[in-house]
Amino acid sequence: MHRLDPLLRPRSIAVVGASSREGAVGRQTLENLMAGGFPGAIYPVNPGRSQVLGLPCFSTFSALPKTVDHAVFCIADTHLEPALDAAIEHGIQAATIMSNLVLEDDQAPLLQDRIAERIRQSGILLCGANGMGFYNFHDGVWVCGFDTRHNHPRGGNVALISQSGAGMSGIIDCEERIEFNLAVSTGQELAVGMHDYLDFALDLPGTRAIGLFMETARDPKALISAFEKARRLNIPIVVLKVGRTELAARLAVSHSGAIAGRDASYQAVFDCHGVQRVNDMDELTTALIMFAQPHPVGPGALAAIHDSGGERQHLIDLADELEVPLARVSSATEAQLQSILDPGLPAVNPLDAWGRGGPDADRLMERAFAALMSDPDSALGAVVHDRAPLGHIYREYIGYLRQGHAASGKPVFLVANRQGTGADPAVIETTREGFPVLDGLRSFLVGARCLLNFRDAMIRPRHAPERPDPKIIQHWRKRLAADVALDEFEAGQLLSDFGVPVASSQKISSLKAALGAAEHIGFPVALKTLEPGIHHKTAVGGVFLDIENAKALEEAYTKLEASLGPSALVSRMVTETGLELMLGMIRDEQFGPVVLLGFGGTQVEALADVKTALAPFSAHDARGLLDQLRLRNLLGPARGQPAAAIGQFCLAAERFSVMVDCLAHELHEVDVNPLIVNAQGCVAVDALIVGRTPDTPKTITTRNTQ
Repeated sequence: MHRLDPLLRPRSIAVVGASSREGAVGRQTLENLMAGGFPGAIYPVNPGRSQVLGLPCFSTFSALPKTVDHAVFCIADTHLEPALDAAIEHGIQAATIMSNLVLEDDQAPLLQDRIAERIRQSGILLCGANGMGFYNFHDGVWVCGFDTRHNHPRGGNVALISQSGAGMSGIIDCEERIEFNLAVSTGQELAVGMHDYLDFALDLPGTRAIGLFMETARDPKALISAFEKARRLNIPIVVLKVGRTELAARLAVSHSGAIAGRDASYQAVFDCHGVQRVNDMDELTTALIMFAQPHPVGPGALAAIHDSGGERQHLIDLADELEVPLARVSSATEAQLQSILDPGLPAVNPLDAWGRGGPDADRLMERAFAALMSDPDSALGAVVHDRAPLGHIYREYIGYLRQGHAASGKPVFLVANRQGTGADPAVIETTREGFPVLDGLRSFLVGARCLLNFRDAMIRPRHAPERPDPKIIQHWRKRLAADVALDEFEAGQLLSDFGVPVASSQKISSLKAALGAAEHIGFPVALKTLEPGIHHKTAVGGVFLDIENAKALEEAYTKLEASLGPSALVSRMVTETGLELMLGMIRDEQFGPVVLLGFGGTQVEALADVKTALAPFSAHDARGLLDQLRLRNLLGPARGQPAAAIGQFCLAAERFSVMVDCLAHELHEVDVNPLIVNAQGCVAVDALIVGRTPDTPKTITTRNTQ
């Protein structure tokens, strides 16, 4: 039993507004329930009808012979409130509302708010409003007021949950290669959210993959819990997240009442939980087809066989652009291929195996593909051959797939470089056999990347980084809770206590103390004012850099004391050159604190080359994030220069993430920039930390460039 059973697998359904009129939502809903083979009782409700589509029709809920589980409302919004009240009084446990809950000249509280309050008070489960309903193909419950194809098989192994109605119907209505077990248009999610449907889909027997068309996360915590459940069950989730741009986010708000979060924060959530992201509906559909096939992805990368040198080059270019790794064949495989191929064809991957042609050409292709798939570095394979005339596929190509799989047990795909015209029943037949036939090389490569990344995410070690002494955590929680701003010295202590290396410094309030601090730290030093209320130190002459000796320090401090006051900071002047990286934390309004890491320095905004992650994470995870940066090649040794201590930065990032996790409720924003990383190690030379108050954030320290 699942808590959504009354909604998604009810024993009985009342269709309010049932109709025999062509094109009416009340008629289409009944037709869909019948087409799906709903196993329970169907009760049309309409005071103006005695029967609808051969079923007895009842005037009101009170006239029904028994209490129904689920009511589907196919009526205008002007009549919805009294009808819902009657259904709730009748004792329904669930309902579906497809209308958008908008009335002309409505007054606050608006209809949507009034309906939401009724749903909340009654505790019923609601699909919608402003959606297209759902299809539980596994149990034969088709609750939708719009037409669809009627050849959906019972059962299925792929679920599709969409916050866009067209995002659901645009895939399930015309994609016969996927056998769906559940498809939901979630609508406004007034009572039941995407996370709830996701949890239900994960419990359906046979679910092999789940697709999400997402505008926003209305309950981020619950959504993350569902992602974690999918990870435990080793069930891949593929998401198309819309609303990346400011305009798209605003339209998402106006369309569904959702608040679109920062896109980078969503990516951090997806990365943390192994959720695979795609860019459009073609990629979403292709990835779901690929995940639905039953054969596990092996170690290694992509292998592909072609009958065209030019199209092989096309795949190589796209794979490089999309960062899809290509298998490196062994010398043994190379020798085997050379014995099969016609003269002049190089034994490489991707492989152009079409030579002189002739009656044995197909047999040669089969043998070559089988050899390629048997290589230890081939994780999955593709036969990249275009469609036959009229959009059909050559049956010989299916033979290539079967031979390649038989030789290796690995997943194989038939891929056309572009969509062919027309349809071919062999496409559906072969795909459902476990050898997907796909259209569009780019979409296929994105799907291949999803398969490989999901494989890696499932085997990636996950461990909680070590936390500091609880006394340290408690001290800083208490300190940050006090409505007193930290100065730069104390901010450095905070970072240092959590293991982030910080340039050594001392807080002073006299010339004697300044000279003593410099002697202890060692010249050259930097001198900065610590007088309270000064937020832009450089602008008021509060920063002196590259102080080489005691005389220069005395002159600088005398000027500083006279103009701003005696309180100051003496810190080691980091003179060693190196990479300038950064660590940061922002508070996302949906997901809470997220960590940023990447290239820093004075050009951090211009470079905009950072990655985001949820805290805490390991040094190994930090290295993986750095490897995704656009400028990642700069992380290696420069010509004639030793390699920077990237491992030390990754360890600092791990400790920083632990700090963010431990102080998640006390911190609002942190910016450690730059961290100088060179052969000697990693050290932070400046930081901005902003804490939280119950009402507004408070500035703890201000950032100055050393």
